[in-house]
Amino acid sequence: MRSFRNVRKPYVYVLAILFTGFLFITISNQNGRSFLSFPQPTPRPPDPVTTDDDPDFLWRKLPIRYPVESMASLPSGKGSWLPKIQASFRRETSAEKQIRHSKRDAVKQTFVRCWESYKKHAWMSDEITPISGGARNPFGGWAATLVDSLDTLWIMGLREDFELAVAAATNISFETATIEEVNVFETNIRYLGGFLSAYDLSGDKRLLRKAKEVGDMLYAAFDTPNRMPITRWHLREAAKSQAQGGPTQVAHDGVLLAEMGSFSMEFTRLSILTGDPKWFDAAQRITDILEAQQSSTNLPGMWPLVVNAKDKVFNRGDAFTLGAMADSTYEYLPKTYALSGGRLPVYRTMYQKAMDAAITHNMFQPMIPDEKDILISAMVHVGASEDRKPQAQIDPEGQHLVCFAGGMLALGSKLFNLPSHLETARKLVDGCIWTYQALPLGVMPETFHMIPCPSTDGPCPWNETLWKKEVLHRHGADPKDTTQADKIIAQKRLPKGLTKIGDTRYILRPEAIESVFVLHRATGRKDLLDTAWKMWQAVETNTRTTLANAALADITTSPPPKMDSMESFWMGETLKYFYLIFDETDHISVDEYVFNTEAHPLRIMPP
Repeated sequence: MRSFRNVRKPYVYVLAILFTGFLFITISNQNGRSFLSFPQPTPRPPDPVTTDDDPDFLWRKLPIRYPVESMASLPSGKGSWLPKIQASFRRETSAEKQIRHSKRDAVKQTFVRCWESYKKHAWMSDEITPISGGARNPFGGWAATLVDSLDTLWIMGLREDFELAVAAATNISFETATIEEVNVFETNIRYLGGFLSAYDLSGDKRLLRKAKEVGDMLYAAFDTPNRMPITRWHLREAAKSQAQGGPTQVAHDGVLLAEMGSFSMEFTRLSILTGDPKWFDAAQRITDILEAQQSSTNLPGMWPLVVNAKDKVFNRGDAFTLGAMADSTYEYLPKTYALSGGRLPVYRTMYQKAMDAAITHNMFQPMIPDEKDILISAMVHVGASEDRKPQAQIDPEGQHLVCFAGGMLALGSKLFNLPSHLETARKLVDGCIWTYQALPLGVMPETFHMIPCPSTDGPCPWNETLWKKEVLHRHGADPKDTTQADKIIAQKRLPKGLTKIGDTRYILRPEAIESVFVLHRATGRKDLLDTAWKMWQAVETNTRTTLANAALADITTSPPPKMDSMESFWMGETLKYFYLIFDETDHISVDEYVFNTEAHPLRIMPP
């Protein structure tokens, strides 16, 4: 054995090297970079991708009546080193991996069953009817299920079907539609988002070519005197009017907030890929108004549910929510910041203002039997009090749709170093999980009411008498008649904690599993995998049909009556999130991609 004296200096050198490495790793992690990530030369934004576009495409030939005089510049220059969003996951055993893969493959089998039925019974239609085997076209007749499923096919490794779908998609004509009125918002998130995502994943230029066609069509809806879009758009009438010099298009004076404020992700990504700033400019004009009027609404920081696009007034109204008809405007604030690689700091400022208001006013801790520490997000109405000052009043109605908010706050927490937002995200996600588990089928309804606790962070003991009184109140009965309360609870099949189920449907929604997936990626919480599997088993068992999966009319009854409906988001969103939570954690990393509101992952700009 060598003496210690003879090796003392080499030990010193080794210790010095180890200590230096430890310091480097610590500083790197504090800066939000991944383990052992060395600074790289700052890359410039990618060169525009050229495609063989059809110059005779209708929406490119039509004259522009109100051309933009000063175009906003694309986000460029040095971006920010975005903090690491994904957690560091521990190494799993081979047995754990095998179990996880079996769950992932079960989800994939359901997708394949639905896809094969769509190919056989509704090919190139928007949706298959999952019970009768028919077809529906509520989204223009542009094969919504096919386009929504493109990136899911790629993610699940179904390359032959992906190629089949891409080839078919090249033949979709966006010059005509099967419906009179086109929802511009839905067209943007499903079709433009679907093509962009599939291109970002595969690099197939045919998909970018179709994305540009959808973009050019949508851009025509912005050809109004004030460059605000017509969100419910008569496409055929607009084409004819533009070509023949007919009546001028004018934006509407009553527009849902979500339908106005949810273009920034798709339009920005399309402009970045093509080098054409027109789409970014169109979305940025809306963002400029939102930012300018954000602090002057009746609930400063948030915008009302309905805005006036005709007069560009976005600060009048008394209803405020993160939920339905407003949701993705808020969702796109942190996501557009991430998408741009931090080059659009206005979205960070807007997000923090909006969440400060929403966390203060829109979220409540519900009174529940097991007294768990959860949160529900709800609508707030602002009216004048006796002293004529604005007063916020919460309507304690939960929605399945607003379950997305937990994922949004988890993302914002990591992006902007806001630890309290991660705790709020946890409580919101746990609130949606609790509601799933409270119902006898293990599936959450569309809407429901609960009783708010006195505060969001204090003790909230269960009070069965109070619960029954509120049940009576919600159903218009005498609040003193407790016997009647028991009858209503039995008749309406109300679990303890819920005072009313306003909409008993489950329409194959993705928002709950979406936030469970995001929170799992952000925190590494292992219990969320077990939760996701229980959710999956409940959803698959109760919605499965011979052909595919069907929406449920009433989740309070067993077996639940099915509806002959399967929206495209079932295959584009719900199944994708269920698959990804059981897939490898670095597949579609949330440090590399950001999901639009239709679950289409778009590539984040490099710093």
